[in-house]
Amino acid sequence: MRKIADNIYSVGAIDWDRRLFDELIPLPDGTSYNSYLIKGQEKTVLIDTVDPEKTEILIDNLVSAGVTKIDYIVAHHGEQDHSGSINDVLLLYPDAKVVANEKCKKMLIDLLCLDESNFLTIKEGDTLSLGDRTLEFIDTPWVHWPETFSTYLQEDKILFPCDFFGSHLATSDIFVENESAIYGPAKRYYAEIMSPFRRQIRGNLKKLEKFNIEMIAPSHGPVYKNPKFIIDAYAKWASEDVKNYVMLPYVSMHDSTRKMVEYFSQSLMDRGVKVDVFNLTDVELGKLAMGLVDAATIVLASPTMLIGAHPSAGYAAFLVNALRPKTKFMSIIGSYGWGSKMVDQLTGMMSQVKAEIIEPVVTKGYPTEDDYAKLDELADAIVAKHKEASLM
Repeated sequence: MRKIADNIYSVGAIDWDRRLFDELIPLPDGTSYNSYLIKGQEKTVLIDTVDPEKTEILIDNLVSAGVTKIDYIVAHHGEQDHSGSINDVLLLYPDAKVVANEKCKKMLIDLLCLDESNFLTIKEGDTLSLGDRTLEFIDTPWVHWPETFSTYLQEDKILFPCDFFGSHLATSDIFVENESAIYGPAKRYYAEIMSPFRRQIRGNLKKLEKFNIEMIAPSHGPVYKNPKFIIDAYAKWASEDVKNYVMLPYVSMHDSTRKMVEYFSQSLMDRGVKVDVFNLTDVELGKLAMGLVDAATIVLASPTMLIGAHPSAGYAAFLVNALRPKTKFMSIIGSYGWGSKMVDQLTGMMSQVKAEIIEPVVTKGYPTEDDYAKLDELADAIVAKHKEASLM
């Protein structure tokens, strides 16, 4: 148990070894499952619990701290990395009530088989007194599930936002000590988890403006003693602004597509456009997701495999479609041997992205001088679009 303020403690768990979340999201820096204990004069509250695999750590922290009674367990979010230890905590503190909004309550009943009698149901703007302290509840949906809410501790001006403003980072630092060091993990977290909900995030940020927040204690990663840093970062990431930047994910089977990518990336750089090239055979999902946060243009490069796109390019298209980035322009380049429906397939797979399609360039076999000239034309078209959008 570690103190973050007077009678407020971190009692969660650090997961140094976890390298994959939801069997999908890479965790190169591990993660933490933050749970917070607030001791009021009259009532004691536990803010969220931990992943089931780390339940023992949470229980040990509570027992070793001499916590004999918990009155409330605030469950901000139904996902099990925050709610998964609730049943075990209730075994130890059977009189505790699970505090949740109606949507979250229903999810917890379904996911954890809790009984409705376990709950104290709250709604937006409700308050809960701990004697000398007051919890105020704020609906902050879609960060990143529909039921998520946040808690504001009025007297201490601390926001407990669950996944909102989090970072997958295993660290012994209870507070953010180096803002430049946390920026990357926080952006990766936003890109992988939050970015499809940028419109809702903008609404939630607007809602938080009326609160005087002096500290943000998220459910993953260290606590922010300078809330403006992460709030400003989220405002930028969740805006519709993009940069003079092209993402170029590619896969190549017999070098034709790779040669196109090498030429095209240089052509863009010669014209003053920033480019990142991602080899889809070994790129990490998180790096792709982070690139999508800022890219004005995505150009997906693929060879043809059995008249369709290479499966790695298909996976990238599926990811782009799922994350629905704010990118303004898209195109496709690649090659084929005897026939191809690759372009139609990939554009169809990215139908949720509201971006303008710039004429693709597809070569038959190894690229010729005429094909390179077409790549230059594509680079010129991208430059013109970026200039029209005032990015250059």
